[in-house]
Amino acid sequence: MCRIMRWLRILSDPMQAQKALCHISAVGFSVKPLAIGARAFGSLHNRTALPGTKRCNSTGTVYSGRHTVTLIPGDGVGAEIASSVKTLFKALNVPVDFEQFDISGHNASDAGLVQEALNSIKRNKVALKGILYTPTEKLGHISFNGVIRKDLDIYASVASIANMQGEFQTRHKNVDFVIVRENTEGEYAGLEHSPIPGVVESLKVVTKAKSERIAKFAFDFALKNGRKTVTCIHKANIMKLGDGLFLNTCREISKLYESSGIKFNDMIVDNAAMQMSSKPQQFDVIVAGNLYGNILGNIGAALIGGPGIVPGVNIGTDYAVFEPGCRHVGADIQGTNTANPTSLIMCSVNLLRHIGLEDYANRIAASVIKVVSESRVLTPDLGGSNTTTDFTLAVMENLNCSVLFLKDLHLDF
Repeated sequence: MCRIMRWLRILSDPMQAQKALCHISAVGFSVKPLAIGARAFGSLHNRTALPGTKRCNSTGTVYSGRHTVTLIPGDGVGAEIASSVKTLFKALNVPVDFEQFDISGHNASDAGLVQEALNSIKRNKVALKGILYTPTEKLGHISFNGVIRKDLDIYASVASIANMQGEFQTRHKNVDFVIVRENTEGEYAGLEHSPIPGVVESLKVVTKAKSERIAKFAFDFALKNGRKTVTCIHKANIMKLGDGLFLNTCREISKLYESSGIKFNDMIVDNAAMQMSSKPQQFDVIVAGNLYGNILGNIGAALIGGPGIVPGVNIGTDYAVFEPGCRHVGADIQGTNTANPTSLIMCSVNLLRHIGLEDYANRIAASVIKVVSESRVLTPDLGGSNTTTDFTLAVMENLNCSVLFLKDLHLDF
């Protein structure tokens, strides 16, 4: 009852309500009020606002101050890194209860379980998800990852590609860009058929409506987060209709943001791959179709230390599914206790900020950054020799460190 009365007082006080919707300044970043319906998306280094939606959304299922969140550990190392997240949440007494669905892309029979998970996400509004295996065989089932994204219409995939401070080698320094990827059409539409034996037609679907939607999302993201440039990635010199539509739509949307000072440019995808490999610092916000965004996201991950440190989110009007930004199951190291759990831990940080549990999010984020920056406990992907368990325990030991450590690192998303 006391907790209910406290929240009633907060909501009845405009000043307190406004504070509840603001970025906190304790970590050394600017205080910006978030509009009702906006979502908070945290990077490895600080908090970043996602564009608001058309209508106010519930934060999901909440009972007695505890949030219910759908959890899909995924294939490969998914169970191991999800265990790290659950261990940290338990150590910090985070008021989150997981509805866990042990789906595997190796089992076509799990299609029914996928539907149960979808129903859970629709109730809870948010999910934490690992990567599900997708078979390459002709008779293999369709991608469960794709089914989830399309069914929920979580159309925007956002991945943060940014260097973490630490004593480990990376191919480039001062990398800090975001990839906004259209999730629901393009080459991943899944529309293929064989009109005659030996001939296959695969349809790439591009629509103006969805191109416009993802372009607006990218520009809104840039505007809310102080980003200066949006780069459209395409192959319109060859695919003049499909990619031409995407490019021209992005150009049209860019004109709506000219007064905000956000610059717009475009780049052919093969040139973008070369430019990203040689001079990634030139990129700020990238907007791309499904396939191009996927490829560039993998290149970006390789530049900063690998998929183990790239967080991401798939987000739409009603739902948000937080999963690693670089989609690898890690089957080759499954069961070895050597996976880097940073990406999924930071996805859970983003999720906590999304549902308003800022203090817990800041403490976990500060601890992860402290462990990585000190570089005494690192997994093999970052040049260390420690286990997943070692890293998790090191993060636990630092959970009480000050959130001001985020400021001391002078990092920005």
